[in-house]
Amino acid sequence: ELPFARLGLAITKKRIKLAVARNRLKRLIRESFRQQQIASLDYVVLAKNDANQANNSILLNSLTKHWHKLSRQCKKS
Repeated sequence: ELPFARLGLAITKKRIKLAVARNRLKRLIRESFRQQQIASLDYVVLAKNDANQANNSILLNSLTKHWHKLSRQCKKS
């Protein structure tokens, strides 16, 4: 039982072709994760094929929504 949350990223070349796009996604996900106060669990983010098509604000809004959803689900159990 760790006192902090950990993040794992699975953003593969098969899903996101360009390294620039993969790195942008990773930076956005890490920053969003850092800003959230979420439960001390291990989180793994999987990228979908169209993730690099969205702009930064859409991605950040989606990530925030998902962090809160996961946090609520973890509090229930």
